[in-house]
Amino acid sequence: MALMFQTLSDFLAHGHDTVIDVRSPAEYAEDHVPGAINLPVLDNAERAEVGTIYVQQSPFLARKIGAAMVFRNAADHIEHRLSHHEGSWKPLVYCWRGGQRSGSFTWMLSQIGWRAEVVKGGYQSYRRLVHQVMYEAPLAHRLMLLDGLTGTAKTEILKQVAEMGGQVLDLEGFAGHRGSLLGEMPGGQPSQKRFESYIACALAQMDPARPVLVEAEASKIGARILPPSLWDAMKAAPRIDLEVPFAARCAYLLEAYDDILSNAEALREKLGLLREHRSGAVVDAWFELIAAGDKPALVARLMADHYDPAYRKARSRYEVSDQRKVALTGLDEAARKQAAQRILELLDAS
Repeated sequence: MALMFQTLSDFLAHGHDTVIDVRSPAEYAEDHVPGAINLPVLDNAERAEVGTIYVQQSPFLARKIGAAMVFRNAADHIEHRLSHHEGSWKPLVYCWRGGQRSGSFTWMLSQIGWRAEVVKGGYQSYRRLVHQVMYEAPLAHRLMLLDGLTGTAKTEILKQVAEMGGQVLDLEGFAGHRGSLLGEMPGGQPSQKRFESYIACALAQMDPARPVLVEAEASKIGARILPPSLWDAMKAAPRIDLEVPFAARCAYLLEAYDDILSNAEALREKLGLLREHRSGAVVDAWFELIAAGDKPALVARLMADHYDPAYRKARSRYEVSDQRKVALTGLDEAARKQAAQRILELLDAS
């Protein structure tokens, strides 16, 4: 049976035991339905081979050769990865368009006796639902931005609010990037489609009647672009501004960015890109501190010379009519917890 879902929330509430993506590993890596496992019936090389035969020789020959590959790979999955399932198992299967790959695999599973169903339209139907949320309509959720100069521990406080029961959208976590020139994280960034999937699916599982806390960001986090519906909502959202003394922010950044601060070669490469925005003398002064291994002084200079001016300039582009302030004297664990509690109170009152 082919299932069609009208909304992203309906898709995520599919009610099946397992979601199986039978596309190639490369297709799966770019984006996939949350929680889906990848059991490809054509691997990357096989998919390319069948596509070449389809274009250069004949569609019939491509389907014949492709069918043999699909059934051989499907049999291997059934024997080695799915054999532990009982007869009541209910999988949901999809491919790119809901066509031959998912149809063939679903038929095999059904013949065994499993209650397999296929997604009508495949991944493309799922992607259309994500696109609707992120591009075609205003967000149904009320956002509240968590703002503050660089080094105010916004990400940690955001996570603390989530642990306390607040609804939180962790954009930097979804983007795999800390949102600054030195913000690269291990593992790199997901694809743009995957980034949008994370956001749309997180929102689909939140209560629209309650506000959602989001860290104030630029329109890009690393190489990932905030989708229009989210960005429009963020620009109009009220803000909570964290106020933290300069020395406390520097101390926090010294610890949070120790990985990149300890890599002199990578640090010089990154900061060298700022010669177009800051004077050569300023960048040379940074390089001298890198050479001397004086990380505390370097962080202080980076904040004063670049991060604080850049942040204030970016914030001045947007008119904020509703802004609340939360002041912290430091950024130790107790202070962050206290700030998170105050933010949760502001969210509950909004």
